Amino acid sequence: MGNRISNKFHSNNQTHSKQQQQQQQQQQQQQPPHSKSEPSHPTPTSVHNQPTRSSSSSAAVGRVLGKPMEDVRSIYTFGRELGRGQFGVTYLVTHKTTKEQFACKSIATRKLVRRDDLDDIRREVQIMYHLTGHRNIVELKGAYEDRHSVNLIMELCAGGELFDRIISKGHYSERAAAEMCRQMVAVVHNCHSMGVIHRDLKPENFLLLNKHENSPLKATDFGLSVFFKP
Repeated sequence: MGNRISNKFHSNNQTHSKQQQQQQQQQQQQQPPHSKSEPSHPTPTSVHNQPTRSSSSSAAVGRVLGKPMEDVRSIYTFGRELGRGQFGVTYLVTHKTTKEQFACKSIATRKLVRRDDLDDIRREVQIMYHLTGHRNIVELKGAYEDRHSVNLIMELCAGGELFDRIISKGHYSERAAAEMCRQMVAVVHNCHSMGVIHRDLKPENFLLLNKHENSPLKATDFGLSVFFKP
């Protein structure tokens, strides 16, 4: 009889132990996963994960480009004036870190009074980015906007305008003139194949990359350009 009582007591203990295990499993299933405030593993730190001044949520958004404003003068040092147009001035600028030189077209936002003026600037930026990569088109490196101006950082063409080169040179040989025309036609062909019409091609809007006699031509000033469906 003692053995039966002992076996019964042992059986009751096993049953009670199983019930406790089942209750613990149910409680674990009902517990919510780890909260975000208590991550199970540390998050690695990366330069790309760190917010920058230009991407800060508190930065004002420019009315022209529609992105956070940024002071271009904190990145580039402004030098001498290279040219002047209806809406702004082009300056020689130097990148503060790399010391590489570029041209900066600064467009005063106070002069952009009409909706069409804003649309023209936005379209010019879009078209220049769209055409990036062709050897005979000035490359747009970046577009910035602050409270006073829109600044377009472009490839520097130290040779100046084709118009000025023609005036100073006086005349070109037939072979040299043919080579220049070939580059101009290449620009037109590339623009049209990518759905862009320049609409303002003239010697003043072709720049020479350098001062060498055989310098390549670079088309610029896409302010009147438009997209079309080829």
